Amino acid sequence: MEDELNGVVPCSSLAVDSILRVGTAGAIWGLCMGPYDARKQGLTGGAHASFVAKSVGKFGFQCGLVAGIYTATRCGIQRYRRRNDWVNGLVAGAVAGAAVAARTRNWTQVIGMAGLVSAFSAARTTPDHLEVIWFLSSALQWTTPEYLEVLMVEACG
Repeated sequence: MEDELNGVVPCSSLAVDSILRVGTAGAIWGLCMGPYDARKQGLTGGAHASFVAKSVGKFGFQCGLVAGIYTATRCGIQRYRRRNDWVNGLVAGAVAGAAVAARTRNWTQVIGMAGLVSAFSAARTTPDHLEVIWFLSSALQWTTPEYLEVLMVEACG
């Protein structure tokens, strides 16, 4: 259905749709993780409720932001190139990953997150996974699990 709509619906409408959908999923994730993190920190009462509310807003905003950047970029590139292939997802994933990690102001994390998100975006959009498997293996070869955890924590909050 998405392929049928891409030529007719403006990219901004697709971006708003993905912001609302993924932002809602992020808010639900924050609603699940907020109480857990608040309990881990020993918060009770009003501080607990405030922490959960902030978690809901933070996760909803961040997930919506990534979805909006990814969708708008992918749609724009697809319309410019007039092709619907894995390259659109690769570039859009790199832009979205770099945008998320940009607030850390650390170039290593920006490049790492851009590579990671673009690789997974390309893997999701390509019918032939051999190129993506090669790209993932070469991109993640230098990355340790600890480094990936640091990237995700810094980028996601």
